[in-house]
Amino acid sequence: MPAQCPVCGQAFEPEVGFYWGAMYISYGFSTLIVAVVGLLLYFLGHDPAVWVYVGVVAAAVLVFTPLMFRYARAVMLYAFGGASFDPRYSRPA
Repeated sequence: MPAQCPVCGQAFEPEVGFYWGAMYISYGFSTLIVAVVGLLLYFLGHDPAVWVYVGVVAAAVLVFTPLMFRYARAVMLYAFGGASFDPRYSRPA
């Protein structure tokens, strides 16, 4: 990960150990995934066996891990790092 944004110069790590808090945000994301997938399995699968719950939930969390890692850091940076969206730096589509 670069030290700062090449477009706007935003520092991606405002202080040492800044992203330790992102672990808790990522934990919240994974808890949400476990709850949603578990409820979907329960209501759509008519209460399957426990090994189905464990397997499907573990697979879902593993599939979404790269996204959780990226977005937990982004949430941490926007919530506690002083970053904000500036439309001047957005690239035209």
